[in-house]
Amino acid sequence: MPLHPHQSTDVGVIVIGYNDAAHIADAVRSALAQGPSVTEIVAVDDCSTDGTFELLDRLAAAEPRVRVIRREDNSGGCGTPRNTGLDAVTTPYVMFLDSDDVLPPGAVDALLAAAREEQAEVVSGLCVRRELPSGREVPWQRKLYSESAVLTRPAHLPRVVHDTLCVNKLYRTDFLREHAIRFPEGHFPYEDFVFTARLLAAGPRMALIPDQVYVWNVRRSAGQLSISLDRSNIENWRARTEASRSAYDILLNAGQKELARAARAKFLDHELRMYARELGLRDAGYRRAWWEHTRKYLGEYDAADWEVNPTASGRLLGRVILASPEPRDLPRLKELAARPSRLCPPYARDKDGTPVWADDLPGISLEPYLVRPVHVLPLAVDAELRPHAGTSLLRLRLHDLYGRVASAGPEALEVEWRHREAGRTVQHATVPLTPSEDGTWSAGTAVHLAGLGAGTWDLRLRVCFADGTSREVTAHARTGAGLLRRRVAPSVRYGVLLVQPYATHSGALALRLAAGLSGVTSVLRGRLRRLLHRAAPR
Repeated sequence: MPLHPHQSTDVGVIVIGYNDAAHIADAVRSALAQGPSVTEIVAVDDCSTDGTFELLDRLAAAEPRVRVIRREDNSGGCGTPRNTGLDAVTTPYVMFLDSDDVLPPGAVDALLAAAREEQAEVVSGLCVRRELPSGREVPWQRKLYSESAVLTRPAHLPRVVHDTLCVNKLYRTDFLREHAIRFPEGHFPYEDFVFTARLLAAGPRMALIPDQVYVWNVRRSAGQLSISLDRSNIENWRARTEASRSAYDILLNAGQKELARAARAKFLDHELRMYARELGLRDAGYRRAWWEHTRKYLGEYDAADWEVNPTASGRLLGRVILASPEPRDLPRLKELAARPSRLCPPYARDKDGTPVWADDLPGISLEPYLVRPVHVLPLAVDAELRPHAGTSLLRLRLHDLYGRVASAGPEALEVEWRHREAGRTVQHATVPLTPSEDGTWSAGTAVHLAGLGAGTWDLRLRVCFADGTSREVTAHARTGAGLLRRRVAPSVRYGVLLVQPYATHSGALALRLAAGLSGVTSVLRGRLRRLLHRAAPR
């Protein structure tokens, strides 16, 4: 619906919070700092007991754009306070902001400009996850926001279902109200999934912009993790599958079959892989419950859900889970769920020679891997690092995959170490691959630990083939005796280095380095505190 010339283009920001006095003022101030485009901030306190409401009240007394609503009872979720804000907001456009996040400078103006120019009912921009305290920023759904785009209907770009966030978007308020687009009430984790599905089902005209419009602060060390980060309880997984089921049903019942199918594919590619990577961290009871619940949920999928892109890692992962009533092959599934995916040995075949997942699961065919381009296959590379004073040796081994790697002629591995917090890369090397008698290829390169310096370092590899194509991979960390043991190494530059090779949640090789006596002492003190905490009586 085009705007009439006399209509205002003011924006309201709904800020929700519960017991977050430590951060909510920063959220409100970031909305105020957007300038005159923001004419109303509706701050909804969900019956806090820590002084959040009193803090908001003081902010409102000093700033006429801020209006505070205090709910009489805690809702137990994020949906109800957002709905409260939607009922109260008076501006033609509206945004949502959580109490522990912030809007970056210029966010509202960028979204509003696109809404005006494109006559869009919804404008969506780039959200970044800021890991605290390091400050490392990771873009959310970067591919969606690589360039500006206008969708007359969301179905024109089914991948939009991957962005389930409600907070990185500007909405026409009357569009939400006309289509009764609201959040689930009460305690409903992953309420964004349902709200976004309702939004897409209504078929809004959408604009996508590459501008950064939201900062999602991730505090993993917080005493109380956010709903989306606290994945250690099986109820979290059940809530996630229920939200995904609801989103699918909403889209399908609205006649958005392509978007509904894309939502199911998104579950396989994102949710299923993320939780599968973490199964090794859980106890046996959790793993059994997770496996049983996942099989029941995936049993709702139809044949067409599995036929599209059958070599996708999430689909293969789901097929293995469906085929086995009990948890199995968890280390191998963890590698398959990695990003990028790794399909580690053994490479089994059925009695007819067709590639299969395992000898005792011949029904899980891997035959599509025989025709896919090699540079998109889930190639597996093993890695081991044996730290020594001065120069350490990194040993790498590339596995064949049903003869496909051999036919492509692997020539070299490009090797680099990437600092996880800073994002910088150092110690680039290109090393030749040498064929071995067992059908693998090996390579080795020196690692100068002092040249890396303190921090967490991820190993990144690229396999280069004779035809000029390549495949970016991470390396499976070998876990043999002593390979991942912490070592203290003398260093000319730092005096001493504490070196810890380790396997990430997805099984990839990474490296932690603490430099100097103070760095080593800090790490050892932290280790001692954790040991004492575990030993303390409960």
